[in-house]
Amino acid sequence: MKHNAQKILAWLTLAWLMGAVLIPALPASATAGGILLFTKHTGIAVTPGELINHTVDIINDSNSIQQVSLQVVEQPKGWEATLMAGGWEISRLSVKPRSEESFTLQIKVPLQVEKGSYRFTIRAIDNNGRTATLPILTEVTEQGIFKTELETDQPSMQGSADATFNYRLTLRNRTADEQLYALSADAPRGWSVDFMVQAQRVTSVKAEANTTQGINVTINPPAEIEAGIYTIPVKAQAGLSSAEVELEVNITGTYNMELSTPTGRLNASITAGRDRMVELQLSNTGSKELRDIKLNSSAPVDWEVRFEPKSIASLLPGELATVNAYIKSSDKAIAGDYVVNVRAQTPEATDSVDFRVTVHTSVLWGWMGVLIIGVVGYGIYHLFRRYGRQ
Repeated sequence: MKHNAQKILAWLTLAWLMGAVLIPALPASATAGGILLFTKHTGIAVTPGELINHTVDIINDSNSIQQVSLQVVEQPKGWEATLMAGGWEISRLSVKPRSEESFTLQIKVPLQVEKGSYRFTIRAIDNNGRTATLPILTEVTEQGIFKTELETDQPSMQGSADATFNYRLTLRNRTADEQLYALSADAPRGWSVDFMVQAQRVTSVKAEANTTQGINVTINPPAEIEAGIYTIPVKAQAGLSSAEVELEVNITGTYNMELSTPTGRLNASITAGRDRMVELQLSNTGSKELRDIKLNSSAPVDWEVRFEPKSIASLLPGELATVNAYIKSSDKAIAGDYVVNVRAQTPEATDSVDFRVTVHTSVLWGWMGVLIIGVVGYGIYHLFRRYGRQ
């Protein structure tokens, strides 16, 4: 009997010792009347400068209202962590029995931060001094910087010299303060560079800390620019903080021609039924070669216009070519002014001129008219002399 009693006592002692060891190790949720802190996202990845909002629940597992004190007891140096609820910063929350309330842990990731893992711990204490803690990990995925960035998705564009080139830039202020950035472009002489923000032409732009600002850049090259690739650096500067991006303009060249005469005169005279040679001058005023230039005309009815040569195979930029135009008027053309249109054209460029052609009647017809008038006069005179005396 005594032996059994000793065994029972030993078992009771062992049970008590195990209880004394295990019960303190149980989580808060296993003890009646405790509080718990809970959030879905206990470990997230972020980049420098981000603002994080963790929603945290306080679970009251007791039968009485709990006035819960809240505090961030662990956070990295230089980081900002704030407890918010209802739009206010808080340090205590009241939680109904067998209920829960939510608050927000707001974390601002510094702009200048090392890549790595950072730990935050929230502590909650209820009316009875019971404590619950919640650790939260934040993983910074890239090295933090403290500078200005200027970027574009389309740094290179191609077009002719008479085209307008439009670029879209993104200015990112990764400093801790609002900045006023002066905008400038190092463009060659004769180029035009304009900065536009919200359809307004500007020379500077404001950007708050850790925000971006869109900027439109319009570039117009000189009219006589040669074909080639041109680089224009664009800069945004605020004090010691600045950023630069290079915009590339690929000028493919322009097609242009000018048709005239060596003297610039666009009038001529001609005798009806005869032809007249007019010397034309064609110049390539563009920056690209002109090929297969054809000449044609528009003239009055029964007029003829022919060209020698009929076409020009090639004309390099700055070169001149001479073409003879032979204009023949109609035999029935009466004296007066007429218009003959001459055109030179290629698939890429065209030009035309209007010639004012003055038509004179033939001298032979003039003398014949005089002769007819004389014959008629002589006949009248002869009739008067013969029959006048009768």
